[in-house]
Parts: sequence; C-alpha cells; structure tokens
Amino acid sequence: MANSTMVSEFLLTDFVEGWKLKILYSILFLLMYLATLLGNLLIITATILDQKLHTPMYFFLRILSILDMCFISVTVPNACVNSLTDNRVISVAGCATQIFLVLYCAYVEMLLLTIMAQDRYVAICQPLHYPKIMNHQFCVRMTLAALFCGLIYASVHTGNTFQLSFCQSNVVPQFFCDVPSLLRLSCSDTFNNELLILVSAMGFGVGCFIFIVISYIRIFSTVLKFPTSGERGKAFSTCVPHIIVVFVFLSSALYVYLMPPSVSDTFLAMVFSVFYTIVPPFLNPIIYSLRNKQIKGALKKITMQTFLQENIR
Repeated sequence: MANSTMVSEFLLTDFVEGWKLKILYSILFLLMYLATLLGNLLIITATILDQKLHTPMYFFLRILSILDMCFISVTVPNACVNSLTDNRVISVAGCATQIFLVLYCAYVEMLLLTIMAQDRYVAICQPLHYPKIMNHQFCVRMTLAALFCGLIYASVHTGNTFQLSFCQSNVVPQFFCDVPSLLRLSCSDTFNNELLILVSAMGFGVGCFIFIVISYIRIFSTVLKFPTSGERGKAFSTCVPHIIVVFVFLSSALYVYLMPPSVSDTFLAMVFSVFYTIVPPFLNPIIYSLRNKQIKGALKKITMQTFLQENIR
C-alpha cells in the first residue's frame, strides 16, 4: 500500500459547533445514557430476583437489556468526552473496534426483537403449546445462535471495510465510526462493500421486519377475537410498543446504511444514527418497565424487602 493511502488515525465529526451547544448536547446524551443504564439495570435486577418473571418473555427482555447497555456504551460516552475535550482523534484500531461492536450489537438486537415477536405470537395465538415450544432450552439456543451469528456478521463487514485504502481524508462524517462513513473516505473501489451492505440489509433487515409484521398481523387477528376489551387492551399494550421500537430502529438504520453517499446529508445521517444507536436502548426500559405491571410490582417487592432487611439490621 502506498504511503499516501496509509491512515494512522481518524477524526470524528462533532454533532454540533459552538461550546454552548456542545455542552447542551453532551449533557442531554449523558442523561439519556445514565437513564438507559439505570432502567436496564432495574429490568435485569427484577427479572433475576423475582421468580414470577422467570419466563421466556422476561428471559429475552433481560438479554435485550444487557445488550442495550452495551450498545449505547459503544458510542455515547466516547462521543461526549470527545466533544467536551475537543479531542476528535480515534485510532484505526479503535475505529475498527467501534464498527465491530456497533454492527454486532445492532445485528443481535434485531434478531432478539424478531425472537421476541415470535415469543408473543406463540403466547397469544398458541397459549396451550407455549410451554412446550418456548422452553428454556429453546430460549438459550436461540440466544446463543443470535450471539454467534452477530460475531460472523460484524467480523465480515468490519474486515471488508478495513481492506480498503483511505487517502481522500481522515475526517469521518459521523460522531462515531461506522461503515457508510468510512466508505466515503476510501479511494478504493467500494462496489463490493456497498453490494454486501445492500444484500445483508435487504436479506436480514427486511427479512426480520417482514417476519415481525406477519407475526403481529396474526397476533392482532387473534386479539380482535378476545371476548373482553380488557384482554384486548393488555395484548395491544404489550405488542404496539414492540412494533414502534422495531420500526424506529430498522428505518433509521436502513437510511444510514442504504442511502448513497452522493445523496445522503451528513447531519441527517448523524440524526438517524442517534435513532438506531441511542433511542432504542433508551426507550426499551421505559416501554417494558414503566408500562409493565409485573416489572413494577417486582421492583416494589424488591425495594420493600431491601428496606425491611435494612431496618432489621
């Protein structure tokens, strides 16, 4: 590789210009980050300590909470520190690691959301067969398969990206390293990379979305047959937030990864990146804990037990 193509470091782009706006956005993102960590930790604690929540639904929810904490930790802390210290430098190894982790978390998250849609379908449409189909062994196997497939997916895309030569610029038009931004900087032929992204996005992303939509169409058709409005309302309140999170996550990710560089606007790409890297991990605890009576009941029970134990001491 010629010396002109060797890049030893990249420079990330600030989300906004001006110190006041930098501080404002950094505080906002940090608050969302801390709220995400707290909310997901509460879900993990409740689903572990309360025996009533040892069901497939809450098993997948616990895994999703752990993944969300990792997902948001890959981008937000580093972006806030870089913005406040005005240090936008990231090494090539650091950039590769960040790309790998973002792709890995995004891929596994999409698979988990798909599995959770299947779980809701079986629970509502085939309740008598639910214990047999969604047994513990099946849940563990599906989770391990998602984690393993995520490793392959992230490794292929990361390796494919860093086989390219970078000579046009080392300024990444994004507040974290991602594949579309680096493709803009490459002076190599990126056709194979773009084709791989298109095929994987259409095959995996759209495929998962279609599967989820079909699952919920069947769920809603079954729910409408419920005799009481209370049962229908409970089923809808469980499923609708799930659909919202999936739509926000997938639509924003597809915009960032499928929009041609010549057409894509840098600021819009950064905004949509927030909607698939920060917003879903932030929304999941709100949807599944603040609106879920079982989670809230478990947290109250744990709090009361802790309080009583402290008083006895």
